[in-house]
Amino acid sequence: MTSHLHALGFDANDPVGLARFWAGVLDWETVEDPYGAVALAPNDDTGFRLRFLPSRERKTVANRTHFDLTSRSLDDQRRTVERVLEFGGRHIDIGQLPDEEHVVLADPEGNEFCVIEPGNNFLADCGFIGALASDGSQAAGYFWSRALGWPLVWDQDEETAIRSPHGGPKITWGGPPVAPKTGKNRLHFDLAPPADGDRRAEIDRLVSLGATRVDIGQAESDPGKSGQGEGDWAVMADPDGNEFCVLPSR
Repeated sequence: MTSHLHALGFDANDPVGLARFWAGVLDWETVEDPYGAVALAPNDDTGFRLRFLPSRERKTVANRTHFDLTSRSLDDQRRTVERVLEFGGRHIDIGQLPDEEHVVLADPEGNEFCVIEPGNNFLADCGFIGALASDGSQAAGYFWSRALGWPLVWDQDEETAIRSPHGGPKITWGGPPVAPKTGKNRLHFDLAPPADGDRRAEIDRLVSLGATRVDIGQAESDPGKSGQGEGDWAVMADPDGNEFCVLPSR
């Protein structure tokens, strides 16, 4: 048994407000979170939640991971952009070229994402969230394929992508050059250990695949506590140094 991708976690200065934005854009519902965050649950095959965790740190650098939202037509793309702006998002310039057809936007706290043009073959069979696009190495793609038990659906020129056997978004890594990591990521994966498995053994398995245990300065009461007991959170990092959490057993 392998860990399950339970959620994509966002560090947020205003968790309730940021959740409200993404609920409006994605048309997802707020749900009770057993770990104390503000959480949204998908109404499609996405397969993981969004969790919004309080943070006093302000966003200062580009995220390593962002959503690629899909479009069925140019009108559909335009409507998505309008909805983003209506809920408090904005256009941003990250150096995209004038002839590029995707639209680059940011949520109210500056987290970047794209609305992809219709006809994108790579995302053709994906839902509204087509991909979690990541700045990362081939080693990170291989690690997450093994960690989650998701097959590689792209592995070429050091670019990799994985996808759950049940569908949902692809997770992609763009290969070199990978920008240096600066500080703690604002987005991270939350993994639920196997329901009928040994959590300690699962943490050891992730280490054997290339993960490391990390200390992000979390306090004892923080969701992210890096103990190894059954009631603790284990904070780890993948081969590119991206933090992720293994949730307490439930």
